[in-house]
Amino acid sequence: MRDPARQGNAWLAEGRPVALVRIEEASGSTPREAGAFMLVTEEETAGTIGGGELEWQAMQAARAWLRQAAGGLDNPATAGSDDGEETTASLALGPQSGQCCGGRVTYSIRAATSHDMFTLGRKALGNTIGSLWIFGGGHVGRAVSDALLPLPLAVRWVDERAEIAAAAADCQWVQNPLAEVDSAWPGAAFLILTHSHARDFELCSAVLRRGDFAYLGVIGSATKRARFERGLRELGLDSSRLVCPIGGGDVNDKRPEVIAALTVAEIIRAMKGNRLE
Repeated sequence: MRDPARQGNAWLAEGRPVALVRIEEASGSTPREAGAFMLVTEEETAGTIGGGELEWQAMQAARAWLRQAAGGLDNPATAGSDDGEETTASLALGPQSGQCCGGRVTYSIRAATSHDMFTLGRKALGNTIGSLWIFGGGHVGRAVSDALLPLPLAVRWVDERAEIAAAAADCQWVQNPLAEVDSAWPGAAFLILTHSHARDFELCSAVLRRGDFAYLGVIGSATKRARFERGLRELGLDSSRLVCPIGGGDVNDKRPEVIAALTVAEIIRAMKGNRLE
């Protein structure tokens, strides 16, 4: 699943017509809240207003709107409401619509603009549940990054190996990963997955010295944890909040994608429980 605002900007840059479908009112039991949105082109969508029959009808209505707008516009992708008039629709989420939520949703359809993408992107950033620093661009790091794509987290993913960082679009090369710990926001989560146990220990120690973190996870076995605990005691650091192994012990599966899914769930639980207000 893609970042809708970023994807919308890419579509607009290509000159493609894009409709913005936004929930204006939501009453009763509904799958999404007012303000939820999706972007629709003739071939693709990004974002969601709740799925099911609601989203299907809204998508079809948006594509019909795009075709109608294209009949009288040179460039409906950048049209405002003066050229492509906004329309609204209301749907009761009951048996007749094939849904049993029981609520009612009113949504609008209009042409999306680059200003919309900026506003929606800023709003999405403001709605994040926290920030996560990932150290290490190996197999698990890539799997975690992929698992995080649709989630409301501000992520910074780094690796000190230039060739590894270059192989992943979202991974940043840094010369000094320890400086990243110092620059992280208060209440951040840290996931340490580097190629070096020594580097893992340095980063782990730096995070524990900070103290103001929501989550600290280090990839490794119970044996690695025991070694880290001894080293941390020698430094006078409390390892009780260290999560190692990551992802819990209920599922014995070492595939990167499985580790990533379990670890991301672990991080979100920690952030929800330790969110700084």
